[in-house]
Amino acid sequence: MSDEKQAKPLYQVVAESIREQISRGELNANDRLPSEHELSQAHSVGRNTVRRAISELAKDGVLKTIPGVGTFVSDPRLDKTAQYLYGFTNEMQIHGKQVTSRVLEAKLISADSFLARRLQIQLGAEVVYLCRVRLMDGEPTAIERSYLPHILCPGILEHDFSSESLYQTLSSVYNKKPDHAEQVIEASLATPEVARLLGLESPAVVFVFHRETRLTSGQVIEYVDSELRSDRFRFFANLHAQTPGDEFAFRRLPVPSETEAR
Repeated sequence: MSDEKQAKPLYQVVAESIREQISRGELNANDRLPSEHELSQAHSVGRNTVRRAISELAKDGVLKTIPGVGTFVSDPRLDKTAQYLYGFTNEMQIHGKQVTSRVLEAKLISADSFLARRLQIQLGAEVVYLCRVRLMDGEPTAIERSYLPHILCPGILEHDFSSESLYQTLSSVYNKKPDHAEQVIEASLATPEVARLLGLESPAVVFVFHRETRLTSGQVIEYVDSELRSDRFRFFANLHAQTPGDEFAFRRLPVPSETEAR
């Protein structure tokens, strides 16, 4: 044991060793840790020291202990709702994360046939195009390509969407609060460009979203294509049994074909 490690409390030395094993990939999410006895022998410390190290790591969210089962490496992925409509900024703030954006493109374009159908506007009408890499605590985690009818939010590109929330701006400045949406989520291999922007090593799997967001009136305010890192998120929803007489209804949201790819 080095002099530097000897100067630290033993439980901290054990905790740092476990953190290093996780960072090196020797221990992965949901892996079970060796027993307290095995850890005690491996680090030449008492079991109370091991318990203290595990307790500290559990407080930091690095480990989770299931009574009667064992101690496991926590899954670093964040729960993302598939049930409620949130802007990315608001949802990540709920998790205590700081969200910033790197704006790749922000411009007006003309609606092609695909966007005209999705946004329910005339062919050739002005569309706001906003492409951003979304960063969570400084780490790139998502790419969003948003398309909005310019007539509903004139001048919106004057806002700085590297720091401002698109949904908050729509709500507070234009009185166009997103109310509900239809969304398709699928898994796909990241393209080389997406992998580069998200800092992933290919081949890498991402979650791909296609969403039409609507106002209370049913008018489409946004169409968005996006990719999220699958190693940072997982999805949850509250499910309820169907009651007698209820019909299961959903509208399949068309997604871009290869020739219409945004």
